[in-house]
Amino acid sequence: MSPTQHVIAGHATEDIPDIDQISRQFDREADYRTHSGLFKWVVAIIALCFSCFQLYTAIFGLLDAQLQRAVHLSFAMALVFLLYPSRKKWSRQEMHWIDAVLAVLAAATPLYIVVFYHELVYRAALPTNLDILFGIIGVLFVLEAARRVVGWPIVIVALVFITYAFVGPYIPGTFAHRGVSPSMLVAHLYYTTEGIFGIPLGVSSTFIFLFILFGAYLEKTGLGQFFIDISNAIAGWARGGPAKVAVLSSALMGTISGSSVANVAGTGSLTIPMMKKLGYKPEFAGAVEAAASTGGQLMPPIMGAAAFLMADFISMPYGEIIKAAAIPAVLYFTGIMIGVHLEAKKKGLKGMSRKELPNIFKVFKERGHLAIPLAAVVYLLVSGMTPMRAALWAIALTIVCAMLRSNTRISWVDVIKALIEGARAALGVVVACATAGIIIGVVTKTGLGLKLGSALVALAGGVVLFTLMFAMLTSILLGMGVPTTANYVITSTIAAPALLQLGVPILAAHMFVFYFGIIADITPPVALAAFAGAGIARGDPLMTGVNAAKLAIAAFIIPYIFVFSPSLLLIDTTAWEVVRILITSVIGMTALAASVSGYLLVRTRFYDRIMFLVGGLMMIDPGAITDSIGICIVAAAFLIQFLRQRREDDNSARLNGSAVV
Repeated sequence: MSPTQHVIAGHATEDIPDIDQISRQFDREADYRTHSGLFKWVVAIIALCFSCFQLYTAIFGLLDAQLQRAVHLSFAMALVFLLYPSRKKWSRQEMHWIDAVLAVLAAATPLYIVVFYHELVYRAALPTNLDILFGIIGVLFVLEAARRVVGWPIVIVALVFITYAFVGPYIPGTFAHRGVSPSMLVAHLYYTTEGIFGIPLGVSSTFIFLFILFGAYLEKTGLGQFFIDISNAIAGWARGGPAKVAVLSSALMGTISGSSVANVAGTGSLTIPMMKKLGYKPEFAGAVEAAASTGGQLMPPIMGAAAFLMADFISMPYGEIIKAAAIPAVLYFTGIMIGVHLEAKKKGLKGMSRKELPNIFKVFKERGHLAIPLAAVVYLLVSGMTPMRAALWAIALTIVCAMLRSNTRISWVDVIKALIEGARAALGVVVACATAGIIIGVVTKTGLGLKLGSALVALAGGVVLFTLMFAMLTSILLGMGVPTTANYVITSTIAAPALLQLGVPILAAHMFVFYFGIIADITPPVALAAFAGAGIARGDPLMTGVNAAKLAIAAFIIPYIFVFSPSLLLIDTTAWEVVRILITSVIGMTALAASVSGYLLVRTRFYDRIMFLVGGLMMIDPGAITDSIGICIVAAAFLIQFLRQRREDDNSARLNGSAVV
């Protein structure tokens, strides 16, 4: 592939590798066929019908739960087998006859439930041999679809759970269970709403799909470029400007994108070359973009798909979820911004010339109206409207707002294309939700969730901090190669119950595992977002992952803070309490960033770093005593830095004076 030349604010940046190639390499969902001829139209028509079905049921009323989910899965399975080849070496331009046949069979299997729905309801406790046969085929097709779109890790996890269902009676100790026959397990997984057609797929078949469609329309209007231009205008001139632009633009892009790797490819193709041109090393430039893009899934109003699942799992309105997530998300990006600023100071990096940057007033005048749908969806969700209705209004408003000015107007062809692209973008989430349903089905059938939660508490000796650490490690390990959606489903059934047993509020417990499932995208050794950033920056992938984890140190600290002090999630709190925790959190994050980067006012020495590290960690538990001790230690380290800076300035002044003489 030939490199792509990018232009920013009228100035050409260096050549960078082909973005599509990098996306395909690190994001399996992006590695799909680009059909031509007959199959191009077949895929387009199926995708269009998929989106129209979702819109129709959202407007005129959903079908019975299992029917809605079965049709939803049928459309998705057809598209998965048509778009994603069975083998990597098969062509991405031509359809293989095996995949065409499998697409028909995979789509037909869920329709068995639609065709024989009433009969299946009447004989729910006594499935026939034909029912079991279709159930087995359906489970296998879901696992194969997951292998194609998501990868082996989630398939292996699902197979481990299925194996446990059969071998449980032979396991000694706590994890033993009475056993499940193959027919009972298949019936539970495929013909109830506790398996494949359970809550995850239910959420996917209603509002997750609509929000993905909303994101597709926002992309069509050019909102992404608007975010990048605004970020350039706000921060491009500051010290280390392009890196701060990467943080701001990725935070804004995160409001419309739920994929870390896609966010890296979208904004990183512009920001990473700018950072390298300014003097950042490739490994740091890629890390900045990866850390910022990963945080996009934490940024309301449209967070990662798992946030919608959380709302259903804990029976809380999605508007409450985004209100609770707002302050931690701002702190996350503040932490990255602090790390970027300190790195820029340490290297003496400057910002870009204001002449190179867009004018913020001009940008808002020309394209500011594109952000109206985002503001509207926040208002609708917070005011209590259901996510599905809010998404519908937001889609309609996006199209209307785009029509307000000629330079943002989209054609009816673009309206149709967004329906097609939205359906394709939803496939990864649909398949991940269906596969996660297999895991949930085994957990509910065997009672494994409670056993694992109790074992986790016992392993930690009932100590909250140790239980949190084990839950963090579990979430990060499962997140290595497993999509955030499936990761959250697994950890919310394994780790979250352990936290609940220790009295952690339900929202804080679920938000804790949600955060660490997302952070897995930048945690070595499998850090897909960091690897994508390294591919664009032409840097070392492992070092890029290490730098990204260091930059995102706030993300490792914030979940502990809101577990120990749920006020950060706006749970039973006052304005003063929130302000106090915000102040101590920012001080703690700054101290940790100084310890990690080795710089605050001047370069740190060994004892400075230790003091900043200890002082910052003391503020994890925002109590009066721990905060006071932490602030005293940080203040002492700051004073040492200040005196050393004065001494270095005096020495520099004397040397300059001698040189003049």
